[in-house]
Amino acid sequence: MRSHFCGRVDETLNDHSVTLCGWVDARRDHGGVVFLDLRDHEGVVQVVVEPDNAEAYMALAGASYEWCLRVVGRVRPRVSVNERLRSGRVEVLAERVEVLNEARDLPFALHENPNEEVRLSYRYLDLRRPEMQRMLRIRGRLIRALRHYLDAAEFQDIETPILTKATPEGARDYLLPSRTHPGAFYALPQSPQLFKQLLMIAGFDRYYQVARCFRDEDLRADRQPEFTQLDMEFAFVEERDVQGFVEAMLRQVLHEVGDIELVDPFPCLSWIEAMRRYGSDKPDLRLDLELVDIAEQVADCEFKVFTEAAKAANGRVVTLRAPGGAEFSRKQIDAYGALAAQYGARGLAWMKVKERAAGHAGVQSPIAKFLSAETLAAIVAISGAQNGDLLFFGAGPWQVVSEFMGALRLRLGRDLGLIKEAWRPLWVTDFPMFERDRETQRLMALHHPFTAPKVDDIDQLKADPDKAVSRGYDLVLNGIEIGGGSIRIHHAAMQSTVFDLLGISKGEAQAKFGFLLAALKHGAPPHGGIAFGLDRMAALLAGTESIRDVIAFPKTTSAQCLLTGAPSPVAPAQLHELHMQLEASGGAVAEDEL
Repeated sequence: MRSHFCGRVDETLNDHSVTLCGWVDARRDHGGVVFLDLRDHEGVVQVVVEPDNAEAYMALAGASYEWCLRVVGRVRPRVSVNERLRSGRVEVLAERVEVLNEARDLPFALHENPNEEVRLSYRYLDLRRPEMQRMLRIRGRLIRALRHYLDAAEFQDIETPILTKATPEGARDYLLPSRTHPGAFYALPQSPQLFKQLLMIAGFDRYYQVARCFRDEDLRADRQPEFTQLDMEFAFVEERDVQGFVEAMLRQVLHEVGDIELVDPFPCLSWIEAMRRYGSDKPDLRLDLELVDIAEQVADCEFKVFTEAAKAANGRVVTLRAPGGAEFSRKQIDAYGALAAQYGARGLAWMKVKERAAGHAGVQSPIAKFLSAETLAAIVAISGAQNGDLLFFGAGPWQVVSEFMGALRLRLGRDLGLIKEAWRPLWVTDFPMFERDRETQRLMALHHPFTAPKVDDIDQLKADPDKAVSRGYDLVLNGIEIGGGSIRIHHAAMQSTVFDLLGISKGEAQAKFGFLLAALKHGAPPHGGIAFGLDRMAALLAGTESIRDVIAFPKTTSAQCLLTGAPSPVAPAQLHELHMQLEASGGAVAEDEL
């Protein structure tokens, strides 16, 4: 139907005949001459329809914004040059115009920015916008470059099942009832984790997959119920083998896709160091602000909140400097206190440093009266506060203080314009093997139950699991966790021990993971891997904060598709085929449970 793309028409085609297809981006009528901006996925070109071409002129009689047209014409130099367009030095004099389809009653103009609900309800129109097409093209280039790199490195692209078995990986599974096995369910995979480990046992050595994954969890801007990850696994490796390969891959791919230069090698921080300095296990290194521990300086002061936390076994007292923050109003300071409260803070103390050398006379703070001159001077010195700065303080349980002060650090960085324009990768390693559920105090795997511990001795692991460190590693880029992986457990006895520590009985372990435990007894090699969130990576490269912008047809934060209406009810006959029926409350139950 067409010979050229609109956005690729340029001076090389002067005096050539072209056939174009696209949408009317704009229409201008000047003294009988009609000017159209015709747009396709490659860009825009100006089309001119002169009144002496009666047939073409009549075809455009009702043509308007977003009508779909086919234009045959001749390229000629443009009188008024538009340097912003690739086609800005030429125009197409229309010889024939065909209306392929009309567009009536558009819910919004493409140059507008309607609310997200409208955009998702009419996603096919939203995706016509050049900015949306730019972001999805970046995603496509990213995946293509990653595949090319991995294929060249002789990784095997292997598909793993979508219909699989429910496994505990930290989120709820999406379950599908089986028609042929009444009362039994498939689960959609949260990741291909177990299958890629089995592929290493099978001897494939290097595997990758651009995998669709599904998690039934509460959503936010960087999460979707279905998402895409680059899944990788290596046999006969240790941590640095995986990390070194990944660093080389990302340096090349991000340079190719986004003209981004990454350091060599990537810096690395242990989990405990990242939390201590930045209050986050995914710190943004573009921001130089760091948390400073002051428990030693305030242990004997008269401020009870500080002294109790300083002397508690799992307590922490820290300060964070806000450069120039002494100019903050009380309303601004209270807003930061409200932010900290969202993360569990009981309060947020502060101190304005007007003149650091003047002692108490040089500071303004509700807590200054509880601090001796020596304590005050020590805090100001260790924090690095300068005249005109503001100090915030956090005190309480170690984890809570770290998290709310880490969130405060990021907010201050944004508000004060302190985040640099840069690309800063970081490995975070040596994560705790387990964490405890706050309500039940039961051990849970911090990553997943297949991550190997640093210790090889089973008795040592069982003796003090709370202090166990895993062989896990996360890759952070500009404060976003883009990938996570680990060296896996490759001995059945160690895997069974981890299941025991997690409260998974031998019967449950056999029922859910018997195939894995059996496979580990058949010469399983040491192996490890990593998975990258491609949606997050694409969003970073596209410069958007929401992964929904780089997914063609995303769900809302309530896991709905506003375009198609999913999820939706199904007919009773379909439920009957699945041996299920709905309860009065709307929930489905298997027929054999009635």
